[in-house]
Amino acid sequence: MSDLRFEDEPRPGSQLSSSFSGKFRLNKQRGKLMGVCSGLADYTDWDVTLIRVAFVIGTLAGFGLLIPIYIATGFIAD
Repeated sequence: MSDLRFEDEPRPGSQLSSSFSGKFRLNKQRGKLMGVCSGLADYTDWDVTLIRVAFVIGTLAGFGLLIPIYIATGFIAD
């Protein structure tokens, strides 16, 4: 038999965090401005510094387009 599982709960010992809610939330405690980058880092389980550097590079490459997106996300999310 195969070990296929069709359950919503992770298997014991899996790498999924028990605090993952499946929903994006701002993290204002670790955030620098509005908590968007730190919330995105929590949601994707990436390093917050990597998210911030990617945001700066994306802002410079996109002629500032990410700035209004960041502000809108900060006001709309959580």
